[in-house]
Amino acid sequence: MNLFDALKSIIKPHDKDPLTPLSTLWGENLDPDHVLPEYPRPQMQRDSFLSLNGYWDCAFTDTAIPPTLFEEKILVPFSPECLLSGIDRQLQPGEFLWYRTFLPPAAALDASHMRTILHFGAVDHTAVVYVNGHQAAFHEGGYLPFYADITDLLEESGNELLVKVQDPSDQGSQSRGKQTLRRGGIFYTAQSGIWQSVWLEQVPPTHLEAIRFETDYDSRKVTIHITAVLENGDRQIPRTTFSVRCKEQDISGHLLSPVQPSHWKKDSASTGKSAQTYSASLSFTIPDAFFYSWSPNAPFLYRVCLTLDNDQVQSYFAMRVYSVEPCAFPSGEIPVFCLNHKPFFLMGVLDQGYWPESLYTAPSDEALLYDITTMKSLGFNMLRKHIKVENARWYYHCDRLGMIVCQDMVNGGSRYRMPFINYLPTLFPKLSLHLKDSHYTLFSRRDEQARRQWEQECLETIDYLRFFPSIAIWVPFNEGWGQFDAARITSLIKTRDSHRLVDSASGWFDQGCGDFISIHNYFRPLSVPVKKWGKRAFFLSEYGGFACHIKNHSSVERVFGYKRYECLAQFQSCYHELIEKSLLPLKTQGLCGAVYTQLSDVEEEVNGILTYDRRINKLQ
Repeated sequence: MNLFDALKSIIKPHDKDPLTPLSTLWGENLDPDHVLPEYPRPQMQRDSFLSLNGYWDCAFTDTAIPPTLFEEKILVPFSPECLLSGIDRQLQPGEFLWYRTFLPPAAALDASHMRTILHFGAVDHTAVVYVNGHQAAFHEGGYLPFYADITDLLEESGNELLVKVQDPSDQGSQSRGKQTLRRGGIFYTAQSGIWQSVWLEQVPPTHLEAIRFETDYDSRKVTIHITAVLENGDRQIPRTTFSVRCKEQDISGHLLSPVQPSHWKKDSASTGKSAQTYSASLSFTIPDAFFYSWSPNAPFLYRVCLTLDNDQVQSYFAMRVYSVEPCAFPSGEIPVFCLNHKPFFLMGVLDQGYWPESLYTAPSDEALLYDITTMKSLGFNMLRKHIKVENARWYYHCDRLGMIVCQDMVNGGSRYRMPFINYLPTLFPKLSLHLKDSHYTLFSRRDEQARRQWEQECLETIDYLRFFPSIAIWVPFNEGWGQFDAARITSLIKTRDSHRLVDSASGWFDQGCGDFISIHNYFRPLSVPVKKWGKRAFFLSEYGGFACHIKNHSSVERVFGYKRYECLAQFQSCYHELIEKSLLPLKTQGLCGAVYTQLSDVEEEVNGILTYDRRINKLQ
């Protein structure tokens, strides 16, 4: 073990270091009148769409009483802590952040014939939404979308939209990712408030509320699960139709055994006076002549148009299957990751999803695309989205471009005991195998209510993201941060989504569950130390972390990384040597995948392949 490098990587807060302002090309060219104008929900797209991104009024207060005066403008959806918002101020745990904008009058929204739905991509952390003084929505949790039918709250003369936000950042036990009020090392500037698109759509009174595709690769079967709001649940349920396009050809007439929804199940009363929520499923089989597998080399998507009465949405699905299966090696059969039942080596990179001028929010759709396409051009076929949930367009781009996703849940818990959580397992990795995560105090999980909240958000994250075929692996816990009951949580995840794999404890504190033996290795020679495989595959879920500071392209002069290099030539030489001589030879010993740290620099952590401002690719 390289003890010297390990000691230099001890995490310390350096929040007094000023951050040098950096910007990406996309941030520099941002048009405030057209901020993230793309349709925010590509998995269920309608023609009706009105973006509310742009300048809103805002105010900070010490009480929950709405302010009488809004003296500042904030550019939504950028958090107030970032430069692009125009505010550049930290929302403190005891403060309230208020947003105000005005919606079109009811007549302009055709509120007498259509329902108006207000969508928020994500608001960190607790949001209360008011329309004309009436509460329209309450949402807790900083990473998932929510919406409200505001039709009955709209007025003819005009409509005030008010949003109240609170965020304890790392002073609470809620899910927060790598946000901290005292940034330093691998923890970054805390952000808050609205950080994904806000938008309106109009739907008929009877409309589709949610759709999800469940695909059975081996039987070629596709099941569409539908949730719908029906204007009057007592009348005859309208007929549902769908069309499927394959290589620009409508193959609906070729689908075998199409089944129309013959039995709708009533779920619960919805927001309308007579509207009810129903669910149903319809299934079909794809003939061999029109069957195409999805893979990073050939990311084929079937396009779907689904119609319910007067409502119509565009969507898509893909045919693929992820599994761990035994593969023959010189030493015998070893379980490995498989895509479509064939061994597939996961060449991954850790993706924090941070931006210098906008923190959690990419400055444009092109910026999201740049990260994905650049990593693919460098030979990576997987991104591990690290303890953050991205906006839906990021996953859509992974689907259509062919980038497998390893998706982390967002960690929570009270303040971490780093000597126990990180330093002890780094020095004595075998010791962590004998520690049970039912010791809630050691794992910063004494708060039972916070544990239950995390479980609920974990399941909601799965429900939101399992639409996207590129997601192959769920990662509930990383390096013990807020870990608890991993075996039970793994079972919970498998019950919710049986079509994906689970890396139960990435790094250490393995509890003998899930689909992978998952190791982080930054300071020892790379190896496959496993002797007893069982049914789990060996996954090097973090390694590398080579730091190379590029002057004028870094937020701070301070350097954090796991091994430091003074120039690009040295960095490139050591990177290629690590990959070619240390990593790839381990494939013959059963290594099924590896995640290099990391995609880009973030603040003082300069171990990225790209600089924080995305202007320099350190491998080119």
